[in-house]
Amino acid sequence: MSRFVHTYEQAIEFLFGRINYERVTGIAFSSDDQKLVRMRRLLEQIGNPHEGLKVIHVAGTKGKGSTSAMAAAILTASGYKTGLYTSPHVSAFEERMVVDGKPPSARQFVDLVNRLIEPIEHMDGATEGPGPTYFELATALAWLYFRDCGADLAVLEVGLGGRLDATNVCDPHISVITNISRDHTNILGNSPAEIAGEKAGIVKAGIPVISGVGPGPAADVVEAVCRRHQSALYRLGGEIFWRPCRDDESKRARSIELTSASTHSRNLTQGRAIDVQTPWGEWSGLKVPLRGDHQADNAALAVAAATFLRKVGVPLPDSAVEAGLSGMRWPARIEVLGTRPTVVVDAAHNWASTHALLRALDQDFSAASRRILVFAATRDKDVAGMLRLLLPRFDSVVLTQYQSNPRGVPIDELAALVQATAIRSCHVAADPALAWSLASHLAACDDLICVTGSFFIASELRELILDCQGGGANKIERPDTDAVCS
Repeated sequence: MSRFVHTYEQAIEFLFGRINYERVTGIAFSSDDQKLVRMRRLLEQIGNPHEGLKVIHVAGTKGKGSTSAMAAAILTASGYKTGLYTSPHVSAFEERMVVDGKPPSARQFVDLVNRLIEPIEHMDGATEGPGPTYFELATALAWLYFRDCGADLAVLEVGLGGRLDATNVCDPHISVITNISRDHTNILGNSPAEIAGEKAGIVKAGIPVISGVGPGPAADVVEAVCRRHQSALYRLGGEIFWRPCRDDESKRARSIELTSASTHSRNLTQGRAIDVQTPWGEWSGLKVPLRGDHQADNAALAVAAATFLRKVGVPLPDSAVEAGLSGMRWPARIEVLGTRPTVVVDAAHNWASTHALLRALDQDFSAASRRILVFAATRDKDVAGMLRLLLPRFDSVVLTQYQSNPRGVPIDELAALVQATAIRSCHVAADPALAWSLASHLAACDDLICVTGSFFIASELRELILDCQGGGANKIERPDTDAVCS
């Protein structure tokens, strides 16, 4: 007899009891297609809720979540009921699945999970192999929620890789590969070409592809896969490009000048303005809602993906592009949570995203007197590579280990990496709460505290920092609402 859940907490506990590749320390994917076979079997048992949706499917090493969120915001601004599926979540599991920015309520979430329990028990008892994993269930829940809400369109972010990812059973109208760099090397391969082969596994026969992959071996692989599948390829820097808006560049230069003149001011403007050209339209002065030059690349890809849908019968007014981007918010992506001291939380977790974070700090926060780093990382990442970038750019370093995931690198291992990388002293804190307390104590009003290294540390400390804003010794000043990049 099926055991149904009755509360939100029970539903979450049930999901976390499944195999979770976001949490286990050793991961090995088979080279066969079994994972997708299992996902298809699960979807069949719940009525194939993924069928009939017009889909944008987004893979990549860096920027796929931001690109997905911006594309979904444009589609929502166009008046379409739009589902967005991303991972991992920052604060609550149901953030992974939203329709027009709204996740399921607690009651809806319990109902969704209960509708999966009987199919799961049936598959668990079958002879074909283990039942569905945590991520497969999350993906199925998203599709059920999208169908319940009557979604017209959906933007799906790949969780890991692409070829064997649970989202890859979708039937997309356009596929997007944002960027390729070294990440999850124990799973996807050590070279850019190997990683590109996994990411390009989302390419379907005859389905166009938008690529933000820069020139090199990875781009060569993507192009070869597209030729093999006879899929039209539209490249950032080729058929799709952006340039800084001239008016915005002069404003940014003046802002940097003013910011440098006073250590008490902070450049908290969101993003930048760019001009974008795609085969499906041109836009001038689009406001990129997220900080960092890399987000201009992501915005251009999002605009191209959303407006491509015009070719498959989805009318989309030019005005929706500007409206969608201007209203979009995305937490833990160079997100400013406070001033005096300035507090930035970012989910950078590989070399490429760390490099992008540092560029954004140099551009937007050059007035900070001192920089304090709060850092924790995950075992399967290039932690030494991230530290080589970060350590020379910070005056003080606080190492910690997040509590929500067993894949965190132990503090003593992080300290040893710091010593081997930079031969410098650092502070250690047993948990994120102590790390935040120590960083707050070290920081003066004109300093900057940056939390980074993993989605998990960004999530845990983001919640703690927001709680601290309610009062107490660690209270910080929040920027004005229109200055927050979230």
